[in-house]
Amino acid sequence: MTPETLLALEAAKAAKCPVVLATRLPDGEQCLLPDSAQSAELNEAAAKVLQSDESGTVKIGNTDWFLHAHNPPLRLIVVGAVHIAQALAPFAAPCGFAVTVVDPRRSFGSDERFPGITISNLWPDEAIDAFKPDSRTAVVTLTHDPKLDDPALDRALKSDAFYIGSLGSRRTHAARLGRLKALGHSDEAMARIRGPVGLNIEAVTAPEIALSIIAELVAVRRGSPLGDRVAKS
Repeated sequence: MTPETLLALEAAKAAKCPVVLATRLPDGEQCLLPDSAQSAELNEAAAKVLQSDESGTVKIGNTDWFLHAHNPPLRLIVVGAVHIAQALAPFAAPCGFAVTVVDPRRSFGSDERFPGITISNLWPDEAIDAFKPDSRTAVVTLTHDPKLDDPALDRALKSDAFYIGSLGSRRTHAARLGRLKALGHSDEAMARIRGPVGLNIEAVTAPEIALSIIAELVAVRRGSPLGDRVAKS
């Protein structure tokens, strides 16, 4: 790897920018993708590698390339240290998400209730600002309390988070959208919020709701048609 390519790769990692290190086989020539100087076919192959998180060899024309995905880490920010969060965190971690539970109520957001999980007792807007959600970050609010959920959603909508979900009934969600609209968010922006959160599997218990949320997260991340909805009808 040339010093220039190494510097560019490290800069992309520092900026949490997903890139692919492409190595042409067998001569070892390397470049970072996406790159407009490279063919559309090669850039499309790189996009698929980033989507799948799986590095490998592809043939472009008559040339073999090894494409090495360098993605920022997957993160899940859960606002509300409630029972559903206690069930959600153990589901999300084995799926590759670094989970942080945010709740300023220290009696809820404690190590005792969430062993082995990162806890933030900042107010949700401060926590979201500190975490700077990127295209590999999901934000889920679970409190039903506008004082906690709304500031988190306000900040999440201003970020590149790939998934934003909020717990609550359709009526609750409609009222929530009205408050966010008053904060200046457009209908198009608010359509990013998946509310009620999770795949519609008729979930009732906390573990079932947690399962529906992680299932939708995976569906969106993997590009499944199950993740195409904006809101449940």
